[in-house]
Amino acid sequence: MNIVLVHGAWADGSSWRGVIGPLQQAGHNVSAPQFPLTSLANDVARLRQVLALQDGPTVVAAHSYGGQIMTALGTDAPNVVALVYVAGFGLDEGESIGALLAQGEPTPALAQIRTDDQGFAWLPQDGFLAHFAPDVNPADASIMCAVQQPLSWSTLEDVMGTPAWKNLPSWFAVAERDEVIPPDAERLFAQRMGATTVEIPSSHVVMVSHPDEIADLIETAVLAVSG
Repeated sequence: MNIVLVHGAWADGSSWRGVIGPLQQAGHNVSAPQFPLTSLANDVARLRQVLALQDGPTVVAAHSYGGQIMTALGTDAPNVVALVYVAGFGLDEGESIGALLAQGEPTPALAQIRTDDQGFAWLPQDGFLAHFAPDVNPADASIMCAVQQPLSWSTLEDVMGTPAWKNLPSWFAVAERDEVIPPDAERLFAQRMGATTVEIPSSHVVMVSHPDEIADLIETAVLAVSG
């Protein structure tokens, strides 16, 4: 099976390292490309570019803001047969991340955000280690922080069209100790899309701190759509 892994904000493709190995060992063709995070349109274009390279059925798994990219494929998701959300945004039509986050106080991680003169949001190291990846070895988390990709803050205002999960089977990993996206929001996303859901006692970067569980969830999706 082809598997495409989509990273989110303040991360890059290497955040999937612990998941890629087990999936490759299981015989899957795995891609974990870099996304520009400059606009939702550019990010979706990159995902489509990678999907066009896949030969045959493809499972897409996405973390955090990557869930927004995956969801925005809408009704045109060539080769995609399943979606796996990993502590990701799974918006419905007419919703935006910004409007969702405005419903409450900023989460501990988002309260640490620094925005530069070009409108890109960065996570400083203290906030990164304390709230983004608190259950990751500090030395590893510091490296993750050093290679983080900032997110254009304008993406928060993009309104979702028809979400891809309306037409594709979905799986969802809820991070029970998430300090970026409220866990209850993740549960809501999963419930309304009818996703097969697991809950993991993890920080936001569940694919880093619990890679085997995420690889197993993706494998579950693969097996469900392979028959």
